[in-house]
Amino acid sequence: MTANERTARGLALLLPAALLAGAWGGQLFGGLIPCEMCHWQRWPHYAALVVALLALAAPWPRPGRFLVLAAAVLIAISGVIGVYQAGGEYHWWTLHTACTATAPIVGATAAERLASLMAAPVIRCDVPQWTLFGISLAGFNAILSLGGAAVIASLLRKPR
Repeated sequence: MTANERTARGLALLLPAALLAGAWGGQLFGGLIPCEMCHWQRWPHYAALVVALLALAAPWPRPGRFLVLAAAVLIAISGVIGVYQAGGEYHWWTLHTACTATAPIVGATAAERLASLMAAPVIRCDVPQWTLFGISLAGFNAILSLGGAAVIASLLRKPR
């Protein structure tokens, strides 16, 4: 295995882990409530983590390279979803998703469930909760995921 392949394998594991850690950190410690599309962006990263872990155990070159490339594709899918959400946040296009709210209390009376729903925050997918330099979290996910996937793929290219 070449140095580029080792770097690609490490990046395929560390990039989704870091982006998920940032998302969960913002949610648990920063008070950010993820919208529906925020969850959509996380699923490909979860899958990329599993595939990248399999790549660590896979023999090289064929299965290992294929798994790292598959992880890169999954990371890129999350980035594409991030582009779609960021475009909706900038009002370049209309998002086709429902807004989300917390689930009502299980086992509660109808009045308690209604009160819970009415008090729950509605998190819109087209309104960023946090930005830095005018870039939302969806925008940062798009930039980092698409850029990282491109770097992983370029590291796996065979030298001419």
